[in-house]
Amino acid sequence: MSNLKIVLFTLGALALSGLAAPAIAQQPPPPLTMKQLKPDVWAGLGGAGGNSTIIIGKTGVIVVDAKQTEAGAKDLLAEIAKITPKPVTTAIITHSDGDHVNGLVAFPAGIKIIAHENNKKEQEAALAAGGRGAPPADRLPSQVVTKNKETMTIDGVKLELYHWAPAHTSGDLVVYLPAEKIVATGDIVVTNRADDNPNVHFEKNGSTAGWLANVKGMIGLNAETYVTGHGDLLTKADLQRKLTATTERRAKIAAMVKEGKTLDEIKAALPDAPAPGAAPRGAGAPGGGAQVGVARAGGPGGGGGRGGPPAKTFVETAYAELTTK
Repeated sequence: MSNLKIVLFTLGALALSGLAAPAIAQQPPPPLTMKQLKPDVWAGLGGAGGNSTIIIGKTGVIVVDAKQTEAGAKDLLAEIAKITPKPVTTAIITHSDGDHVNGLVAFPAGIKIIAHENNKKEQEAALAAGGRGAPPADRLPSQVVTKNKETMTIDGVKLELYHWAPAHTSGDLVVYLPAEKIVATGDIVVTNRADDNPNVHFEKNGSTAGWLANVKGMIGLNAETYVTGHGDLLTKADLQRKLTATTERRAKIAAMVKEGKTLDEIKAALPDAPAPGAAPRGAGAPGGGAQVGVARAGGPGGGGGRGGPPAKTFVETAYAELTTK
C-alpha cells in the first residue's frame, strides 16, 4: 500500500503542477502598435520585446531594436511593409538584452547591424556561455561605436549616437534624430518601472551614476519625443521627473552609506516602489527587459537565469558602487 500511496502522491503532484503552470506562466506580450511620429519615423510599441523605432530613408529602412523573438520581429517587419515597400537595410541595437536583440534572426541576411562595442562583447560572452536566450550567432554587430558621440548619415538620414557612460548595461547606445527631434532611449528609460527605480544590470557593468549621466545627456538634446525601451512615449518633462526622483533616491543611499548604515538597513528604509499599475514589490512587479543569455520571465528585478543569482536591485547596485574602494 505504501508504494501505491507514493505513486498516487506523485501523480497528484504532477497534475497539480500542470494546473498551476498556466497561472504562473508569463503573461502574453501586449499587441504591437505602430505610431507615426514624423512623416518618415514610426515607433513600434509593445509586441514581443522592447519598443522599436523605424526610420524610412531614401532607399531603405533603419530599425532601432529588433524585438525578442523571430515571430515578434516578423510581426514588426510585416507592419513596416504596410508603411513602405523599401527594404530594411540597417538595424541599430541600443543594448545587448535579448528582448531587443534576438528578433534579428528574422531580419534580412547581410543587413548592417550597428551597436556599441561593449554591446558586441556582451553578446559574444552570451554566445560563449550558451544556453537559452543567447543571441543569433549570425547577427552580431557588423559596425561598432567606440566614442561617446558618433555622427553618421545613413541613407540620407542624419543620426547622432551617444554613449555617455555605462547605464542600463555597459554597452548602451542612445539614438538621436536631430532633424526630427526624436530620441530612442533603449532600456535606460522605461515606463514599466517606478520613476526612482531604473533597471541597472550590475552583472553587465551597468551603473546608477552612469544612468544619471545618460538621462542628463538625453535631456540636454534638442528633442521633443523619447521612444522608451518599454512602455509609452515620453517628453523631456517626463525624463526630468525621472531624473529628479532617481537623483534624490541615490543621494539618500549615499547619505546612509556615509552614516555607516548596512545594506539591509538601507534596503529597509528605501524599498523599491511598485511599477505603475503593479502590485508592491514581491507580488509580481515587472522587470525592465530580458537579458541576453538569460531565460527571463519578467520577475521583479530580473533573473539570474541558468540557475544564477537574482539580479541586483537599484539599491544594491548603488550601494556596491558607493562602497567600492
